[in-house]
Amino acid sequence: MLVIENCRLTWPDFAADYTLTVPAGHLCAVIGPSGGGKTTLLHMIAGFEVPESGTLTFDGQDLLPLEPAKRPAAIVFQDHNLFPHLSAAQNVGLGLRPSLRLSADEKRLVGEMLDAVGLDGFDDRKPGEMSGGQRQRVALARALVSGRPLILLDEPFSSLDPALRRDMILLVDSLRRRRPVTILMTIHTPEDVADVADQMAFVADGRVVSSGKPADILTSALAPRIAAAVSNS
Repeated sequence: MLVIENCRLTWPDFAADYTLTVPAGHLCAVIGPSGGGKTTLLHMIAGFEVPESGTLTFDGQDLLPLEPAKRPAAIVFQDHNLFPHLSAAQNVGLGLRPSLRLSADEKRLVGEMLDAVGLDGFDDRKPGEMSGGQRQRVALARALVSGRPLILLDEPFSSLDPALRRDMILLVDSLRRRRPVTILMTIHTPEDVADVADQMAFVADGRVVSSGKPADILTSALAPRIAAAVSNS
């Protein structure tokens, strides 16, 4: 499981102190106001931000000494972060080898992953030839093909229309049930994921204010704060 205990980060205008536990195999939806520290939490887990104190472990392994590339986590950003000059297959292949010198088996794995996210036949298409939803599927495939057991999704579907956003969330849920992965996903529409997530964490002012089952969080005393955070996102 992922265990974060009193991980503190400070800047001149912001301070964060995170404590959160996410069981293995769970999908944890991270909600909260803009600027409240959701993305910082994911960046800290990925290694892009280093806490001044506290502990961060996954499956019993201390992650803090590890560089981002050495951590068991793959991250998908809101803007998908694809290389425009590379094909869909090549962008996914980067999740296996940055050199893109793939073996026959690895190329087959890339094709299988594109098929798994509903992009069979898109191997040679470049990002500019795909819709926003298709580009996010490529980014998701790249994260999953890496084989890393911890997937971090930072508002990956916020630019999509409600129906497509819901489809992508259901796709993530389907894929994680077929593969042994733990997922943290920041999202500003908690209603889209309430029936899918195992866990929901409300993050505000740089802290995990509360964490638990989505139904419990959304009907708790935090409900007015959550409603305000969603309306201001």
